[in-house]
Amino acid sequence: MCSEDKKPLFRDLTAEDPDPEVTEIESFCFNCHANGKTRLLLTRIPFYKNVVIMSFSCEECGFENNEIQPGGAYAELGVRWKLRVEDPIDLNRQVVKSDYTTVRIPELDFEIPAQSQKGEVTTVEGIISRAMAGLSQDQEVRRQQHPDAATQIDGFVKRMQVLKNGEKPWVLELEDISGNCFIENPEAPKKDPRCERSDFKRSKEQNNTLGIYMPDEPPLSGALSPCDPELNSYERLLADEVLQFRTNCPDCNAPADTNMKITKIPHFKEVVIMATLCEACGHRTNEVKSGGGVEDQGVRFEVRIASREDFSRDVLKSETCSMSIPELDLEVGGRALGGRFSTAEGLVRATLDQIRDAPTLQGDAPKLAKENLERFTEKLQEVLEGKRAITLILDDPAGNSYVQNLNDDLSTFDDGLKVTRYERTYEQNDELGLNDMKTEGYEAES
Repeated sequence: MCSEDKKPLFRDLTAEDPDPEVTEIESFCFNCHANGKTRLLLTRIPFYKNVVIMSFSCEECGFENNEIQPGGAYAELGVRWKLRVEDPIDLNRQVVKSDYTTVRIPELDFEIPAQSQKGEVTTVEGIISRAMAGLSQDQEVRRQQHPDAATQIDGFVKRMQVLKNGEKPWVLELEDISGNCFIENPEAPKKDPRCERSDFKRSKEQNNTLGIYMPDEPPLSGALSPCDPELNSYERLLADEVLQFRTNCPDCNAPADTNMKITKIPHFKEVVIMATLCEACGHRTNEVKSGGGVEDQGVRFEVRIASREDFSRDVLKSETCSMSIPELDLEVGGRALGGRFSTAEGLVRATLDQIRDAPTLQGDAPKLAKENLERFTEKLQEVLEGKRAITLILDDPAGNSYVQNLNDDLSTFDDGLKVTRYERTYEQNDELGLNDMKTEGYEAES
């Protein structure tokens, strides 16, 4: 029996692909009510994401329609971006918007609701230009039929033109419940001085808008109950058994296997280790999640790395843990590297690999941005070669990260490691979803 090599469902969008695997489906034409053809192509736009390209054509009436839909998964959390546009370079920042992105400009009391525009890759100036073009449409007819409304719109467009020209500072706010929007940082890998990002937990209504339903919601008829003993796998994980289940590759969306195991880290807690290997595209992911809940306090580790021995420290970095290196002016959010159990060297090397794969270095980016990232990668390489000492700072408001003490006697002070416990702020509790839990508990008690 012959076997075929597995191929990714989503392959890179290139002109050299000899077999793009276009799927044709007979479809109903809404224009003439005859039958036409819909062609589907699952592809991957380099440095962006997986997309489904759909093309409909009707031979009877000649009607055609082309559309692009996202082919990737939604993020676990929604995202908010707040950009202070103070410099002309801010107008040229690239912006990725999904169908679920809401755009706000507080200075104009202006809002573009989610699902009112298709997702696109544009710039800050492009958002303003598209809004101005939409408002100016049919103005000639409006001036004849509704002169007062036309005059108000003309005044509003002039105010938008002032922002577009950069004559005064203003704020651009993006909110996306799917988590799939982005604003470029022109000073990467340094921290963005004028842009702030925050994640938020979606509400039940927002999840339903995305087609996501929680386990506590009524299951479909015939579905297995979550309380079925056959589904209780926690004891099996504790009994040194590795569970394997089918999933989809996060890169090409082809079927893949994920292995999951619970293990105990000495002097810390239980963690869940998950590893996925895709045979179709070769993509590998290793992820670590805490086996317990959120700790009462946040934790901050300051690790001095000046020798080869310092690189050998075991490090557990959770998804909520941010990383920074003050000597290099580097700050990395918790979800940039994900949760992983590695060493100090492994974290630095993973950061270097991720920056080398950045679109700025691979794509058609400005020369200055490329040079800045290339210089930064050289500094990180010097750190890995032991030529440059750094301080690695890990800050986890959930308290679910861990750094190994190199002293055999844990009561002995480790000169290269400083650990600080702290009380979380309201904003940090909000990002962890703890404020919602407190509110729900209060309502239940009432």
